[in-house]
Amino acid sequence: MKIEHYIRDIQDFPKEGIGFKDITPLLNDAAAMEAATQQLLALVGDKKVDRVVGMESRGFFFATLLAKELHAGFVPVRKPGKLPFDTLAQEYQLEYGTDVLEIHADAIKPGEKVLIHDDVLATGGTAEAVCRLVERLGGEIVQVNFLMELSFLHGREKLKPYEVKSLLSY
Repeated sequence: MKIEHYIRDIQDFPKEGIGFKDITPLLNDAAAMEAATQQLLALVGDKKVDRVVGMESRGFFFATLLAKELHAGFVPVRKPGKLPFDTLAQEYQLEYGTDVLEIHADAIKPGEKVLIHDDVLATGGTAEAVCRLVERLGGEIVQVNFLMELSFLHGREKLKPYEVKSLLSY
């Protein structure tokens, strides 16, 4: 099944000049969602995974499905103030300014094997910040994977030390 047929382009969203890749048609079709999940699992192969880290918010959809299939725990990474327990924070660069992501301080134990997942790899800033959070907790990143990659934004460059995989590339 070609999952790219279930991703629609929305022009000028969330602001003028941006071409948004909408995954809601993919999520709305059970067979397409299952196919995408299986294809993402194939990217992981036989790697041992203890935790799957998903990034707020669209990364949560497939990260939880991957965690279930891999018999691993799921770890959410969120914007500041959204997690109810002790957190670690990581600032990262945006096009204009900075932002912060947080993870629970007890979410990953030293030496645990971690798969990081998000829906889109764009500039790589968010994924790089999540990698730093995981490593600060002592996790070993086995792979960073994405449903799709906007290769013209060169986000993969920020993730050079890691194995990076994506199902689709635009």
